[in-house]
Amino acid sequence: MSAVINLAAKSPDFVISRVFAAPRELVWKCFTEAERVSNWWGPKGVTSSIKSLDLRPGGLCHYKMTLPDGQVWWGKSVYREIAASSRLVFINSFSDENAGLTRHPLGPTWPIQMLTVVSFEEERGGKPKVTVRWSPVNPTAEEQKTFDAGHDSMRQGWGGSFDQLEAYLAKALDKPS
Repeated sequence: MSAVINLAAKSPDFVISRVFAAPRELVWKCFTEAERVSNWWGPKGVTSSIKSLDLRPGGLCHYKMTLPDGQVWWGKSVYREIAASSRLVFINSFSDENAGLTRHPLGPTWPIQMLTVVSFEEERGGKPKVTVRWSPVNPTAEEQKTFDAGHDSMRQGWGGSFDQLEAYLAKALDKPS
């Protein structure tokens, strides 16, 4: 009896991490409270607003991103797993104004849905490390190829989002209690 080996290896997930100079609980709130998410979510230069955020397994976060040129993009996340202050798992996708599933406005071969795993770990000195792991959900071969080719762009987008989060955290920590 011989074993069947699948030689079609899936490419690596996209992974990005950053350590933040803020309490872990505050960083968690920045991912889970609508008023905080809207202050940093999205690539640099994008203004975001949260239409709804229902933080529970099966719950939905529906958001609008306004680009510097005035274009409006909608997105949604459907939560799968929530472990307070340590882990969020959700399916992320572009959407319409009514939270209906849509394709990327500029990328017709971008995967329709992305599995997003965000982990919050404690680093030395008590600083939280946030790691985002992204992988396409049931991609076609063409979607997987587009995802694989887009890692540099994703690094730039998530890097810009993390920069905005860092700036928001600095302002939040600077406010008197």
